[in-house]
Amino acid sequence: MKVAATVLETRDMIRKWKQEGLTIGLVPTMGFLHEGHASLIQKCREENDKVIVSVFLNPTQFGENEDLAAYPRDFERDMMLCEKMGADLIFHPEPEEMYQDSCTFVNITALSDNLCGKTRPTHFKGVCTVVSKLFNIVTPDNAYFGQKDAQQLAIIKKMVKDLNFDIRIVGCPIVREEDGLAKSSRNTYLNEEERSAALCLSKAVREGQRIISMGADSEKVLGPMREIIEKEPLAKIDYINVVDALTMHPVERIENPVLVAMAVYIGRTRLIDNFIYGEE
Repeated sequence: MKVAATVLETRDMIRKWKQEGLTIGLVPTMGFLHEGHASLIQKCREENDKVIVSVFLNPTQFGENEDLAAYPRDFERDMMLCEKMGADLIFHPEPEEMYQDSCTFVNITALSDNLCGKTRPTHFKGVCTVVSKLFNIVTPDNAYFGQKDAQQLAIIKKMVKDLNFDIRIVGCPIVREEDGLAKSSRNTYLNEEERSAALCLSKAVREGQRIISMGADSEKVLGPMREIIEKEPLAKIDYINVVDALTMHPVERIENPVLVAMAVYIGRTRLIDNFIYGEE
């Protein structure tokens, strides 16, 4: 496994691989990798000749007063996981390598108006910009994203379609702890009491799945989910919504495939979880 810190070095290696007719897969990450990232790398390994993992803590997707400075980092641990999962190359640039007096950004409308985009208004501009840059640098045949960030996944798919990237986007299932908590780098922020409290998210997901499977409108699904979260003293709801799985627009009647998504503060830590109902 190789590690490249510059765009030039990364492009040189990928150019050689493409001249050999090899397929390229990309797993974009912000580092501090866990089993969820490992599942993406494994899927990428299964489907491509060469696996590139980007480890880049992207500053442009963090707003003011968000946790960029405190975001966990452990590149040595990241390298060990990538090597174990069979990655061929880690692209690990510094911010100065990715952004040099930049005045060009990629934004998306409509799909970013609700859910995380509503409370983090600059977030998806940063996501779309850095993912576009990674796509241009790595030129992958396939790119892999986790379903836990469901709105991000929908936005990336739409961006790829709108901007004519010749890349297949692969969504991979949420990976959970044994007790149900969705794997997240931010879980490390939680103390023991908060870690126990955070289980209200997965409990709400399971209850929502149970109710929606019996046939119900959005409010009949959301009401019991809110109750579960609100019973937890350490939890504060940012949002719990039912939206169309493609457009991210809120829906009252569940007719097309929907995304049921939530963001909840446990103490000062913001966690997300979701499930999809219906065939996309």
